[in-house]
Amino acid sequence: MVFRDKAPTDGESGGLKKSKKKQKRENAWRPEGPRDPFAMVSLSTDKKKEQQEIQKALHLFSLGTSLPKTLQQAKNHTYRFWDTQPVTKLGDHITTHGPVEEVDASIRNEPCLLPQGFSWDTLDLSSPIVLGELCHLLNENYMEEDDNTIRFNFSPEYLLWALQPPNWLLQWNLGVRVDANKKLVGFIAAVPADVRIYDTKKGLVQVKFLCVHKKLRLKRMTPVLIRELTRRVNQQGIYQAVYAAGTVLPTPISSCRYQRHRALNPRKLMEVNYPGLKQNMNLQRALKFNRLPEVTKIKGLRPMTKEDTPRILSLLEKNLSNFHLSPLLSLQEVEHWFLPKENVNDTYVLEADNGTLTDMVSFYAVSSRVLNHPVHTSLRAACLLYAVCNVTKMADLMQDTLVLAKAKGFDVFCALDVMDNMSFLEKLKFTISDKSVHYYLYNWKCPLMSPDKVPTLILQTVRVIGQRLGQCCAHSAVKTK
Repeated sequence: MVFRDKAPTDGESGGLKKSKKKQKRENAWRPEGPRDPFAMVSLSTDKKKEQQEIQKALHLFSLGTSLPKTLQQAKNHTYRFWDTQPVTKLGDHITTHGPVEEVDASIRNEPCLLPQGFSWDTLDLSSPIVLGELCHLLNENYMEEDDNTIRFNFSPEYLLWALQPPNWLLQWNLGVRVDANKKLVGFIAAVPADVRIYDTKKGLVQVKFLCVHKKLRLKRMTPVLIRELTRRVNQQGIYQAVYAAGTVLPTPISSCRYQRHRALNPRKLMEVNYPGLKQNMNLQRALKFNRLPEVTKIKGLRPMTKEDTPRILSLLEKNLSNFHLSPLLSLQEVEHWFLPKENVNDTYVLEADNGTLTDMVSFYAVSSRVLNHPVHTSLRAACLLYAVCNVTKMADLMQDTLVLAKAKGFDVFCALDVMDNMSFLEKLKFTISDKSVHYYLYNWKCPLMSPDKVPTLILQTVRVIGQRLGQCCAHSAVKTK
């Protein structure tokens, strides 16, 4: 494609000459000095020349076709990008363990190139201003329901919890800004994690909060973001990653149903048309169907304290050994992820007479804004993080958890059908989703895993993994040379 910097001459336009009035109208929007490539996206694209200039500013951000959501669709899809990456191919039968490709020691020192008008920025989240900018970007652009009625509303406290576990690195909080006005228009982060993949212990990263501004959505900013993050992760000697997507890529190590929902405040959920609820119920029936006890029935269930950390670690280590993909936690990490923080997360434990902890359950909070509603402005979801049952039945512990979450003002409780969650999901009236979420490992091959062998904790802050995040993850392993 040829881009022009000025209007075509009479000869180029076939002898048709524009009137001075029309030319003046076309030039009216042009600012003095360098143009802001991000602002250009907001311009009207009715005129051919304006379309060309927008394409010129952002032509490196073009994106191909959408990715398949099912294995059947994936069989007929050509993965031009993933065919060049160290991941297993769809249909391969893997029986061995180890890296798909040996480590390339040559890592470039210079940042990856961005199109003119954009610059990299390492976000210092200790600055309230920067943290506020990130909140604004995510809350306006991260993800929303298809009908544009519900949108995330991440708090600064939640983001610090999700992005600053022990051993986090500043350079892994990566942003993209517009040069002209310093507006934050892209973000991606990685946090370190030691995991056990079957019998192999491995240090890798979890990719989180991949977000591109709506004006640049479905553009090629995503692969550029991940390419630079990959380079920075490689500089620390880490070459594997874990991520999830709602689309099928080469190749899922495990797949499970999408988020299941259990209504805690059915009246409000029906009024805001919350997705996933049973559609054949009137309000009276919904209230009766989702009724919960007023109080918990497990005696001795109490909130976790800091002094419980060592005993919770011991309880987790024993339970996590049952899974094929599980985190290897330190005392500091247990304290960070599980110690209750107001409006961020909650953990409850059950203590035996001899002082040992036998059971525990933990969930975290994700708030959303309700848009264009005459009454409701917010929605609070509790998301299951982890549960261990040695003395009580899982269904009994989770019913008490629903009671506790409702008492704390949550409107809905969410869970995946991983671990042994199937033992309570249907019994406790969680709705069934027809969507799937897929788990992936980059540059690591191993046999496939059933959902009951993958704990929620491995991707504890990935609550909603839908089509747009799937598209983001489609380029999440761009190699750097």
